[in-house]
Amino acid sequence: MNFRSLFSLFSSDLAIDLGTANTLVYARGKGIVVNEPSIVAINKTTGDVEAVGKEAKEMLGRTPGNIVAIRPMKDGVIADFKVTERMLNYFIQKAHGRKMLVHPRIVIGVPCEITQVEKRAVIDSAYRAKASEVYLVEQAMVAAIGAGLPITQACGNMIVDIGGGTTDVAVISLSGIVYSRSVRVAGNEMDDAIMQYLKRKYNLLIGERTAEQIKIQIGSAYPLDRPLTMEIKGRNLIEGVPKTITIDDSEIREALSECVATIMNAIRVAL
Repeated sequence: MNFRSLFSLFSSDLAIDLGTANTLVYARGKGIVVNEPSIVAINKTTGDVEAVGKEAKEMLGRTPGNIVAIRPMKDGVIADFKVTERMLNYFIQKAHGRKMLVHPRIVIGVPCEITQVEKRAVIDSAYRAKASEVYLVEQAMVAAIGAGLPITQACGNMIVDIGGGTTDVAVISLSGIVYSRSVRVAGNEMDDAIMQYLKRKYNLLIGERTAEQIKIQIGSAYPLDRPLTMEIKGRNLIEGVPKTITIDDSEIREALSECVATIMNAIRVAL
């Protein structure tokens, strides 16, 4: 027995949903112990990590020149290897509540259509973050188990997992994936579509966080029974001064129509 596997006896087994927007960590017997944004704030001068997760998200768009907030995951895969490793290390230690002798066994969810190189990057990052054993599972399969679908039966179960960077569409039967497709249109793309729509229609500049709040509060793919409105603040691009406007759900539906159509098309192909 090597040292890593010996230390794993003193660590909790973890399941990690390494998402583009948020990272969730589940510890056996404890439930979800970490649910934080996948963002790291780094000091460019010293190279030190200033903040990770919620603290780093608060800094988005508000940092001085020497501190940069990085999203190390893009489209469900690792875009910045070293920063992902530091982020994983922080979340694993936070899940255990200590820094010493932390060498857990880890299961990580990955998108269906990632390459071998991208899988290798995830495994290497986890080992560098002091994992004793690493296993990769398709996100669609994990989502189906979490949703309580009867995946062991001889019948088709369809799952559509819309994340931050990718949307996974899969059909599962007899504990295996029969068909899977991953499209790189999801939550982040929707936020971007809302920002571009408001810029185009109202000459209003808003940030990522505001766009996300609009999407959550009044975003919809289908007409609602009762119309919703929301007051938003931004910067007028023509006059350069702050401006407040009121928008309704039909406008946001229009902004999101292209993203929704892409996801619907992927579902139609699967069917």
